[in-house]
Amino acid sequence: MRIAIIGYGKMGRAVAEAAKARSIEIAAIVDPAAPDATYKYVTREALSGADVAVDFTAPGAALANIKAVAALGKDIVVGTTGWYGSLDEARASVKQYGTGMVYSPNFSIGVSLFFRIVRDASRLMNSFPGYDPYVIEMHHRQKTDAPGGTARRLGEIVIGAVARKKRLAFDRIDGRKIDPDELHVASVRAGYYPGIHTVGFDGEADTIELVHTARSRAGFADGALAAAAWVSGRKGVYTLDDMISEMAGGDQ
Repeated sequence: MRIAIIGYGKMGRAVAEAAKARSIEIAAIVDPAAPDATYKYVTREALSGADVAVDFTAPGAALANIKAVAALGKDIVVGTTGWYGSLDEARASVKQYGTGMVYSPNFSIGVSLFFRIVRDASRLMNSFPGYDPYVIEMHHRQKTDAPGGTARRLGEIVIGAVARKKRLAFDRIDGRKIDPDELHVASVRAGYYPGIHTVGFDGEADTIELVHTARSRAGFADGALAAAAWVSGRKGVYTLDDMISEMAGGDQ
């Protein structure tokens, strides 16, 4: 498998390191600003030697990159978040050109398993109204979106399983009490945290917390490369959970 890395920031470099460790050929590095990138833009020449592109860029660039890669007949893995409002456009482009795409708010295999654990716990807690759920995320201070895609997805999983919660509350709670049907998702940005996500259920007598802690970006890079190998030659749009389901024998 030969990959093209689109976006050569912290995650793009982590993907490059992981690829080299696994003897995966890096056919191109595409970034308009990185001085050590081999190409500035997604072009036919840039992707000519690649089987799959791996995108870790910015929300405003992701859709254009997806369309450009699909038009060149290449599959793509998208780790960029904050662009999901344009998902229908991305799906249409992938369908039009008969390519494959995997996207996820977090490419850590551990996080994907964490999603499933949170789903099961939330289904259980649906029957116990004395426990009030919440989500807290902590990331490094350079992260530009809040909440991040992983925290948002965790919130969606909880409200999808806990009937008494109907809405996600991301904004600062200022001058009012949180409504009973709101699930508060809190974001902390400080220091160098790769990512810590906590889903808690607080009761009068005790608190239950589920926590995923990322120790480095290596787990995200490994998951992105696994997704690149999995999607190569497939048609359609998939999530990392689709890949995990197949690996787990269809277990939901």
